[in-house]
Amino acid sequence: MRLTLIERAELYTPEPAGVASILLAGHRILKVGRVDARQLAALDLPVETVDAGGCVVVPGLVDPHANVVGAGGEQGWASRQPELTLGQLLRAGITTVVGILGADATTRHLTAVLGKVREFTAKGLTGYMYTGAMQTPPPTITGSIVDDLVLIPEVIGLGELAISDVRSTEPSLPDLARWVSQALLGGNTGGKAGVTRFHVGPSHRRLAPLHALLDEYDIPPERLHPTHVTRSRELLDDAIALARRGSYVDTDTVEDDTAKWLPIYLENGGPPNRFMFSSDAQTPGGTPAKLYQALVACVREQGLGLERALPFFTSNAAAALALPHKGRIVVGADGDLLLLRKGTLETHTVIARGSVLLQDGRMRTADPGVST
Repeated sequence: MRLTLIERAELYTPEPAGVASILLAGHRILKVGRVDARQLAALDLPVETVDAGGCVVVPGLVDPHANVVGAGGEQGWASRQPELTLGQLLRAGITTVVGILGADATTRHLTAVLGKVREFTAKGLTGYMYTGAMQTPPPTITGSIVDDLVLIPEVIGLGELAISDVRSTEPSLPDLARWVSQALLGGNTGGKAGVTRFHVGPSHRRLAPLHALLDEYDIPPERLHPTHVTRSRELLDDAIALARRGSYVDTDTVEDDTAKWLPIYLENGGPPNRFMFSSDAQTPGGTPAKLYQALVACVREQGLGLERALPFFTSNAAAALALPHKGRIVVGADGDLLLLRKGTLETHTVIARGSVLLQDGRMRTADPGVST
């Protein structure tokens, strides 16, 4: 079994936990606390030691929304975006990514998304995906939302259905309720989150369709995940109201100043455990790097403190997506760790599922299957 020992770690789990060692066995966290390196050496097993001195150690980032095969060309063919790469994710400290199809379900397909997230998993990260797309009725792989969730391990929800946007295909409320319920049933049967992610546009209707779903149907609010909720202050206020009802709300980091919205959300009564950031990567302006930059901005520009900012990029998304082995540094969780230099919070080392994939800012290309 592969053992990895991280020493002198100033630990955020994401809560501050002082200086400790972390022992990884295979892809799991075996121990957090004091580890006797001499006793470990006596086991006569190969051990890789990582010195975390000068760094803080935090959970690997969880990105709940990335266009992994590239966003469609909504401004014409020249605006088509390229596929996401492993190097982009690692340099941004992202160890778990959830792929989404988005607006173009004509020239890009769910099977390509499935292949891409499986590629990321094969190269050391963890990849999941949503079935469906912005257009409705939602496309699927098997012909059924329920079957996709039950039969395909990587499919953990449905999305992103478009509402309150000129790009929406204007589904009726009963249609939305039926598709959300199918995702819920498939999730329950398959032991997954079974959530539905909604693309929310700038229309004055804002989140009215989601409030109506909760008012008129027996839908658990935590299964509804609207994204792009910081398009305006009015939309954010509506998102706060929905979060108070139990839904998870999400904002992408396409805009350079996205971090400014988090204090506004919190100061106006938004539940801290119901808000998360995503990259919306591979849309025009959307990149994994901006997700990492938003974390740094929350700490250094918005003054939230690392322990207060981290959950919005790690444990909140893991909870929303029913991934208890992600987003936290605890015994039994996946060995997804991010070493950030103190002061600057620059990415130093990325460990995913117990393997060091990036160290001192450089890819570990000698590892089998790892490439940029």
